[in-house]
Amino acid sequence: MHIAILTFEGFNEIDSLIALSILNRVKRPGWRVSIASPAAKVRSLNGVVMEAQASLEDACNADAVLVGSGIRTREVVADTALMSQLRFDPTRQLLGAQCSGTLILAKLGLVNDVPACTDLISKPWVVEAGVAVLDQPFVARGNVATAGGCLASQYLAAWFIARLEGVEAARNAIDYVAPVGEKVAYVTRAMANIAPFL
Repeated sequence: MHIAILTFEGFNEIDSLIALSILNRVKRPGWRVSIASPAAKVRSLNGVVMEAQASLEDACNADAVLVGSGIRTREVVADTALMSQLRFDPTRQLLGAQCSGTLILAKLGLVNDVPACTDLISKPWVVEAGVAVLDQPFVARGNVATAGGCLASQYLAAWFIARLEGVEAARNAIDYVAPVGEKVAYVTRAMANIAPFL
Protein backbone atom coordinates (compact mmCIF):
# COMPACT_ATOMS: atom_id res chain seq x y z
CA MET A 1 0.00 0.00 0.00
CA HIS A 2 1.66 3.21 -1.17
CA ILE A 3 0.33 6.63 -0.17
CA ALA A 4 2.01 9.54 -1.95
CA ILE A 5 1.83 13.08 -0.58
CA LEU A 6 2.24 15.46 -3.51
CA THR A 7 4.48 18.27 -2.34
CA PHE A 8 5.50 21.20 -4.52
CA GLU A 9 7.90 24.12 -4.17
CA GLY A 10 6.55 26.55 -1.56
CA PHE A 11 4.67 23.77 0.24
CA ASN A 12 2.96 24.24 3.59
CA GLU A 13 4.80 22.10 6.14
CA ILE A 14 1.69 21.57 8.28
CA ASP A 15 -0.25 19.99 5.43
CA SER A 16 2.42 17.62 4.16
CA LEU A 17 4.22 16.71 7.37
CA ILE A 18 1.27 16.27 9.75
CA ALA A 19 -0.35 13.94 7.22
CA LEU A 20 2.97 12.12 6.74
CA SER A 21 3.34 11.60 10.48
CA ILE A 22 -0.23 10.43 11.11
CA LEU A 23 -0.29 8.13 8.08
CA ASN A 24 2.95 6.54 9.27
CA ARG A 25 1.25 5.50 12.53
CA VAL A 26 0.02 2.45 10.62
CA LYS A 27 2.67 -0.19 11.15
CA ARG A 28 2.14 -3.10 8.83
CA PRO A 29 4.22 -4.74 6.12
CA GLY A 30 3.87 -3.04 2.78
CA TRP A 31 2.44 0.21 4.17
CA ARG A 32 4.50 3.05 2.71
CA VAL A 33 3.96 6.81 2.85
CA SER A 34 6.18 9.08 0.78
CA ILE A 35 6.67 12.70 -0.16
CA ALA A 36 6.34 12.88 -3.95
CA SER A 37 7.69 15.91 -5.79
CA PRO A 38 8.63 17.00 -9.31
CA ALA A 39 12.20 17.71 -8.13
CA ALA A 40 14.68 15.89 -5.91
CA LYS A 41 14.35 18.64 -3.29
CA VAL A 42 11.58 21.10 -2.49
CA ARG A 43 11.62 24.19 -0.27
CA SER A 44 8.67 25.04 1.97
CA LEU A 45 7.02 28.43 2.30
CA ASN A 46 9.16 28.90 5.44
CA GLY A 47 12.43 27.77 3.86
CA VAL A 48 12.55 24.15 5.04
CA VAL A 49 14.25 22.00 2.38
CA MET A 50 13.01 18.45 2.06
CA GLU A 51 14.14 15.59 -0.15
CA ALA A 52 11.53 13.82 -2.23
CA GLN A 53 11.02 10.14 -1.55
CA ALA A 54 9.02 9.49 -4.71
CA SER A 55 8.52 10.96 -8.17
CA LEU A 56 5.35 12.26 -9.78
CA GLU A 57 5.21 9.03 -11.76
CA ASP A 58 5.33 7.06 -8.51
CA ALA A 59 2.43 9.17 -7.22
CA CYS A 60 0.38 8.46 -10.33
CA ASN A 61 0.82 4.75 -9.65
CA ALA A 62 0.21 4.96 -5.88
CA ASP A 63 -2.81 3.43 -4.16
CA ALA A 64 -3.65 6.80 -2.62
CA VAL A 65 -2.55 10.38 -3.28
CA LEU A 66 -2.83 13.36 -0.96
CA VAL A 67 -2.26 16.72 -2.66
CA GLY A 68 -0.74 19.21 -0.24
CA SER A 69 -1.00 22.97 -0.46
CA GLY A 70 1.47 25.79 -0.74
CA ILE A 71 2.07 29.36 -1.78
CA ARG A 72 2.86 28.43 -5.39
CA THR A 73 -0.19 26.32 -6.23
CA ARG A 74 -1.42 28.79 -8.84
CA GLU A 75 1.98 28.51 -10.53
CA VAL A 76 1.66 24.72 -10.43
CA VAL A 77 -1.75 24.72 -12.14
CA ALA A 78 -0.49 27.22 -14.74
CA ASP A 79 2.39 24.88 -15.66
CA THR A 80 0.85 22.71 -18.39
CA ALA A 81 3.91 20.47 -18.65
CA LEU A 82 3.77 19.75 -14.93
CA MET A 83 -0.01 19.29 -14.82
CA SER A 84 0.12 16.89 -17.78
CA GLN A 85 2.22 14.54 -15.63
CA LEU A 86 -0.52 14.28 -12.99
CA ARG A 87 -2.72 11.39 -14.09
CA PHE A 88 -4.92 10.18 -11.26
CA ASP A 89 -7.81 7.77 -11.38
CA PRO A 90 -10.42 7.85 -8.60
CA THR A 91 -11.73 4.47 -9.74
CA ARG A 92 -8.51 2.83 -8.53
CA GLN A 93 -6.97 5.42 -6.18
CA LEU A 94 -8.04 7.28 -3.08
CA LEU A 95 -7.46 10.98 -3.71
CA GLY A 96 -7.36 13.78 -1.17
CA ALA A 97 -6.46 17.46 -1.27
CA GLN A 98 -5.62 19.96 1.42
CA CYS A 99 -6.40 23.68 1.08
CA SER A 100 -4.94 24.95 -2.22
CA GLY A 101 -4.33 21.34 -3.25
CA THR A 102 -8.07 21.34 -3.99
CA LEU A 103 -7.32 23.74 -6.85
CA ILE A 104 -5.03 21.11 -8.39
CA LEU A 105 -7.77 18.47 -8.24
CA ALA A 106 -10.23 21.01 -9.66
CA LYS A 107 -7.97 21.82 -12.61
CA LEU A 108 -7.57 18.08 -13.23
CA GLY A 109 -11.37 17.78 -13.37
CA LEU A 110 -11.56 15.52 -10.31
CA VAL A 111 -13.86 17.64 -8.10
CA ASN A 112 -15.80 19.69 -10.61
CA ASP A 113 -19.11 17.89 -10.07
CA VAL A 114 -19.06 17.93 -6.25
CA PRO A 115 -18.68 20.57 -3.54
CA ALA A 116 -15.24 20.70 -1.96
CA CYS A 117 -13.36 22.13 1.01
CA THR A 118 -10.41 24.48 0.89
CA ASP A 119 -8.89 27.26 2.97
CA LEU A 120 -10.22 30.83 2.89
CA ILE A 121 -7.28 32.19 0.85
CA SER A 122 -7.67 29.53 -1.85
CA LYS A 123 -11.47 29.67 -1.92
CA PRO A 124 -11.78 32.35 -4.67
CA TRP A 125 -9.44 30.38 -6.97
CA VAL A 126 -11.31 27.12 -6.40
CA VAL A 127 -14.67 28.85 -7.00
CA GLU A 128 -13.23 30.44 -10.17
CA ALA A 129 -12.28 26.92 -11.29
CA GLY A 130 -15.98 26.02 -11.14
CA VAL A 131 -16.14 24.22 -7.79
CA ALA A 132 -18.65 25.02 -5.04
CA VAL A 133 -16.80 25.44 -1.73
CA LEU A 134 -18.29 24.27 1.55
CA ASP A 135 -17.83 26.04 4.89
CA GLN A 136 -16.59 22.94 6.70
CA PRO A 137 -13.24 21.23 7.34
CA PHE A 138 -13.75 17.97 5.43
CA VAL A 139 -15.88 16.36 2.76
CA ALA A 140 -15.59 13.26 0.60
CA ARG A 141 -17.54 11.64 -2.17
CA GLY A 142 -16.55 8.20 -3.28
CA ASN A 143 -12.78 8.02 -3.46
CA VAL A 144 -12.13 11.78 -3.46
CA ALA A 145 -11.81 13.90 -0.31
CA THR A 146 -10.92 17.53 0.36
CA ALA A 147 -10.08 19.43 3.53
CA GLY A 148 -9.91 23.10 4.39
CA GLY A 149 -7.62 24.68 6.97
CA CYS A 150 -4.10 23.51 7.77
CA LEU A 151 -5.03 21.49 10.84
CA ALA A 152 -7.73 19.67 8.88
CA SER A 153 -4.90 17.52 7.53
CA GLN A 154 -5.60 15.19 10.46
CA TYR A 155 -9.05 14.50 8.97
CA LEU A 156 -7.61 13.62 5.58
CA ALA A 157 -5.06 11.31 7.17
CA ALA A 158 -7.73 9.65 9.34
CA TRP A 159 -10.01 9.19 6.31
CA PHE A 160 -7.21 7.59 4.30
CA ILE A 161 -6.39 5.21 7.15
CA ALA A 162 -10.04 4.35 7.81
CA ARG A 163 -10.62 3.60 4.12
CA LEU A 164 -7.41 1.60 3.67
CA GLU A 165 -6.90 -0.06 7.03
CA GLY A 166 -10.13 0.33 8.99
CA VAL A 167 -11.82 2.66 11.45
CA GLU A 168 -9.99 1.29 14.49
CA ALA A 169 -6.63 1.98 12.85
CA ALA A 170 -7.74 5.57 12.18
CA ARG A 171 -8.83 6.01 15.80
CA ASN A 172 -5.50 4.66 17.02
CA ALA A 173 -3.50 6.97 14.74
CA ILE A 174 -5.34 10.10 15.89
CA ASP A 175 -5.15 8.97 19.52
CA TYR A 176 -1.38 8.60 19.17
CA VAL A 177 -0.84 12.19 18.02
CA ALA A 178 -3.55 13.89 20.12
CA PRO A 179 -2.49 16.04 23.10
CA VAL A 180 -2.41 14.38 26.49
CA GLY A 181 -5.61 15.06 28.40
CA GLU A 182 -7.49 15.77 25.15
CA LYS A 183 -7.20 12.43 23.39
CA VAL A 184 -10.88 11.48 23.69
CA ALA A 185 -11.98 14.89 22.39
CA TYR A 186 -9.56 14.79 19.44
CA VAL A 187 -10.47 11.24 18.42
CA THR A 188 -14.20 11.95 18.79
CA ARG A 189 -13.98 15.10 16.66
CA ALA A 190 -11.84 13.49 13.97
CA MET A 191 -14.10 10.49 13.65
CA ALA A 192 -17.25 12.65 13.65
CA ASN A 193 -15.84 14.61 10.70
CA ILE A 194 -14.98 11.58 8.59
CA ALA A 195 -17.66 9.04 9.65
CA PRO A 196 -20.37 10.32 7.24
CA PHE A 197 -17.96 9.75 4.35
CA LEU A 198 -16.77 6.22 5.08
